[in-house]
Amino acid sequence: MSGFIAVAEEKAGSKQCPQVQVNEYKENENIAYTSLRPIQITTRRKAAKVYLYPFSLSNPKLGLFKLSKSPVENKSSSEMVQKKTDQKKTCRRVLTSKMKALSSKAESCLLKPALDSHTESSELEHKSISDPVTPSVDMESSDEDSAPGPDDFSGLSPYERKRMKNIRENANFFASLQLAESAARLRGMIKKNQPPESKRKRPKKKENEVGCRRSMRLLKVDPLGVSLPASLTQPTLVEEETPMIPPGPLEMIPENQDDCSELFKASLKTWAEMSQTSNEKTKKGLSSIKSYKASLSGMVVSEATIRKVTKGAISSVAIHPSGVRTLVAAGSKSGQVGLWDLTQQSEDGAYAFCPHSQPVSCLSFSPTNPAHLLSLSYDGTVRCGDFSTAVFEEVYRNERNSLSSFDFLDDASTLLVGHWSGHLSLVDRRTPGTSYEKFINSSLEKIRTVHVHPLSRQYFITAGLRDVHVYDVRCLKSGKSQPLISLTEHSKSIASAYFSPVTGNRVVTTCADCKLRVFDSSSLSSQFPLVSTIRHNTITGRWLTRFQAVWDPKQEDCFTVGSMAHPRRVEVFHETGKNVHSFGGECLVSVCSLSVMHPTRYILAGGNCSGRLHVFMHQET
Repeated sequence: MSGFIAVAEEKAGSKQCPQVQVNEYKENENIAYTSLRPIQITTRRKAAKVYLYPFSLSNPKLGLFKLSKSPVENKSSSEMVQKKTDQKKTCRRVLTSKMKALSSKAESCLLKPALDSHTESSELEHKSISDPVTPSVDMESSDEDSAPGPDDFSGLSPYERKRMKNIRENANFFASLQLAESAARLRGMIKKNQPPESKRKRPKKKENEVGCRRSMRLLKVDPLGVSLPASLTQPTLVEEETPMIPPGPLEMIPENQDDCSELFKASLKTWAEMSQTSNEKTKKGLSSIKSYKASLSGMVVSEATIRKVTKGAISSVAIHPSGVRTLVAAGSKSGQVGLWDLTQQSEDGAYAFCPHSQPVSCLSFSPTNPAHLLSLSYDGTVRCGDFSTAVFEEVYRNERNSLSSFDFLDDASTLLVGHWSGHLSLVDRRTPGTSYEKFINSSLEKIRTVHVHPLSRQYFITAGLRDVHVYDVRCLKSGKSQPLISLTEHSKSIASAYFSPVTGNRVVTTCADCKLRVFDSSSLSSQFPLVSTIRHNTITGRWLTRFQAVWDPKQEDCFTVGSMAHPRRVEVFHETGKNVHSFGGECLVSVCSLSVMHPTRYILAGGNCSGRLHVFMHQET
């Protein structure tokens, strides 16, 4: 193998920074160099010249090179001899390191090849400036490693010979341990000692075996010691589904009495003969408010004026306008309609009927004929209970859209019916059949209550999901469903909205945001200004009927509403927000969600969630 040795020399007067580069060639290449070829190399410091010296590996004893004239000859002979000697040493050391690298590469490909010339140059460049010119190669060698050993590793360096010797000694040591034979012998022992897999057999139960602490129920033995039958019939659970009431008239028969007694027939006759009371109202003014408050303070409730009239929670209340007898009607969530005549002191004065299959949300006596009691239910029907004929006649039926509320138009022969879906229906009671005269699509998502203006009967107000709208019936009949006025001050769902009973100049609303609002509705052609806002707890929860603030028919500027406060009470507010009076007492122990005042007498009736009616009245009445 032959190559070149590169010797670098810097310019005169500069610091010495030698660099050596070895170019390797195969041995079969015959290349002879008789002179040095200078090569200009630029480093980071200064430019230097490099001279190539030929050498051959075929002759281990490398002699002196015969060089041609070069700038080196101009120096003194002693310096030239010293340089030649240093060059020989450098060649030997470089050749030895290269031979070691080549032999290591031939043995295993895992070792990296020898460093190239650029790496060697960079290593030499980081040497100290005071180092001698002779390049150095990191290699450790000793006489012991270079001496031939018992093994024949000719052609390898001392380090490789020592490494191969250690590998061979370690292999012989592990072979002497006989680890493979021991492992195989242990595996065989483990397999022989492993027991065969077998499933545990469960013991068979004896038929007549009795546990030590088993209950008589598990043993199917009666507590008295008598054995029970082998199989007990399980009771079948039947879901309570209220069947739909068939269409057509229903006979007025009380459910809470076995037979139609003579007392009930006499009551029906008395109720049929009741005449309409006077429509005179008390005058407004500060003095009337004072007298009104004094009259309210004399109204009390007692055990004699509390009666359970329906099975479910009361969802609507109405008072007969008679000035002689006190007749209170209540509609329940179970579809019942209860009648209680307080004039009768006997326990048979309360009668319960079932004209509907779902909650009765609206109940009212006809203003023109108080012997007619109209009831509206979620089941999509409106019925009229006629005391003279003892029949619940079907006035309107719409099973597709659930009904929510109704009110009378004109002379009470026409009904304005609101639907939960936001629609409106005009129903004429004089027309045969149970269909509507006109079906109107309003702009509301839902309709909870419908109330007609007491003076201008063509206007009515609806309480929807979040807004209160005022409509003109004439516009609806012509196909225009846009409201005239909208009240958008409410932030949550609205339970009710009613005009004041005498003039209709005020509107009271009940909202789920715990506020009662009173609006000025004296002008139906402009927006209703807000008169007052009353903080009132209206969160009734899931089981209680929602509160509805309703006007007192006797008083234009006062309304009543239920309360969640303790002790339980029914409150009366003025339109300005002032609390006029609170009905309560020891007998009032539950929340009266709904309340209604008698149109001419000082009587208040309230219903609770247990189906009981509480009537507040003067003791002498």
